[in-house]
Amino acid sequence: MDRNIQPLDPTFLEIGALRIQWYGLIIGLGTMLALYLAIKESERRGMHKDTFMDLMLFAVPIAIISARIYYVIFKWDYYSQNPSKIIAIWEGGIAIHGALIGSVITAIVFARAKGLSFWKIADIAAPSIILGQAIGRWGNFMNQEAHGGPIAEAHIQTYYNLLPDFIMDQMFIKGVYYHPTFLYESVWSFVGFVLLLLLRKVNLRRGEMFLSYVIWYSIGRLFVEGLRTDSLMLGDIRVAQLISVVSIVGALIVLVYRRKKGLSNERYLEK
Repeated sequence: MDRNIQPLDPTFLEIGALRIQWYGLIIGLGTMLALYLAIKESERRGMHKDTFMDLMLFAVPIAIISARIYYVIFKWDYYSQNPSKIIAIWEGGIAIHGALIGSVITAIVFARAKGLSFWKIADIAAPSIILGQAIGRWGNFMNQEAHGGPIAEAHIQTYYNLLPDFIMDQMFIKGVYYHPTFLYESVWSFVGFVLLLLLRKVNLRRGEMFLSYVIWYSIGRLFVEGLRTDSLMLGDIRVAQLISVVSIVGALIVLVYRRKKGLSNERYLEK
């Protein structure tokens, strides 16, 4: 097996001082596709077509900032000694859970300000969010990050037979093959996207599409995170696993509570 493997160039385009990275391009494309799908579904659900455009004007920058703040908090030992690096987001260091927390808070405030239902907005957005996450993980692929531990030598040939060469080659880092955990999470999210689209054909109660997304994504992240080598840590606990468990339990509690209190009685009738 040829081990003289060169990684893919993480830079998509470079013109003078302008440098566009594949990571940012892939994230941007995922975001635009997710927004397009959300707008089409919101129109079908009788919501004004500009609602999600207006929401994204606030949600995107807040999500980026909150994702960075979240990351910095759990890497404070480093950033407290290097405060000038706190804003250096172009060097990497954002966390999806931070982005989700910021986005949800923004959506709640936005919905109240506009006199809209947060749960309806969240239900419409759920498939778009998980699709954006599925696509976004390929930005990690280009950066050779969000991978797992080394693949045992005895299993390398098996992985080559299961996965395309370009994935295995990109996971060959400093002479070692690593588990493509970015791929595991991306596939899990793509499957979740399809399942959520199928759930749209069911007359769900309001809020339960979004809660289904939270549960599905969190289950996958709980297991994938255990394989990663770059986890944010809280002592000996992987933060993403802790957040995933809390999210699963919390979503189930909210689902049951809303049903018992009659808060989710309204259903989505297919047109």
